Amino acid sequence: MNPGDEGNRERQLALYLTAEHSCSYLDGCRARTLFVDPLARIDSVTYQALVEQGFRRSGAHVYRPACRGCARCVPVRIPVGAFQPNRSQRRNWTRNAPELRVIETAAAFDPGHFALYQRYLERRHPAGSMAEDASAESYRRFLVEPWGGETRFLELRLADRLVGVAVTDWLPQGLSAVYTFFDPDLDARGLGTFAVLAQIVTARRLGRPYVYLGYWIEESRKMAYKSTFKPLEAWDGRRWGRLERTGKHGGE
Repeated sequence: MNPGDEGNRERQLALYLTAEHSCSYLDGCRARTLFVDPLARIDSVTYQALVEQGFRRSGAHVYRPACRGCARCVPVRIPVGAFQPNRSQRRNWTRNAPELRVIETAAAFDPGHFALYQRYLERRHPAGSMAEDASAESYRRFLVEPWGGETRFLELRLADRLVGVAVTDWLPQGLSAVYTFFDPDLDARGLGTFAVLAQIVTARRLGRPYVYLGYWIEESRKMAYKSTFKPLEAWDGRRWGRLERTGKHGGE
């Protein structure tokens, strides 16, 4: 693989394929994962090139699915210049924006962030593997430790109360949504949706054209929210094109 660096030179990145394992998203399915060499130097420019080819970051690991006979994990992004909020998203912004402050902070361990992260996992994903190991060490590895590029935390605060954190990578061509966690007692506010809207607003302010949302799976209820941000573009392994309602996509 040859993502370009800052001088438009090419550099080789070794890729490693895992053995088959249980799919984290679809019951009864088997998955394989393609990883970038964990010893490779990855900066924001290199990661941008990888994101453009469907890769994603979890902690210091950069990966993409490489499953046999399955391509249901679809990388998606929002073109922020063309984004048009639907009625529900407009209501969400109208309700939350006057009351919630969005504060950009450095990616650093904060006990308040960590406590909210633990509460979120306990309430929203109690049976998941992340909740089973919601330790300070695993939290640091996942969201805090340096990986070579720039990560910022978008704090959501209601008055002085921390109610959400959107962990976001700053890339040359956009923002990449890494992970968002929020106060599970405030479900009615739709803080997950508000966090994505805040990332769109931030990308526009920075003059960066995309917000990358990671993978979308049509059959996954947990990922259904991503398809409500329109227009939405998808990577088909060769190019980015408009995501169609059927889950298929192509250029316009």
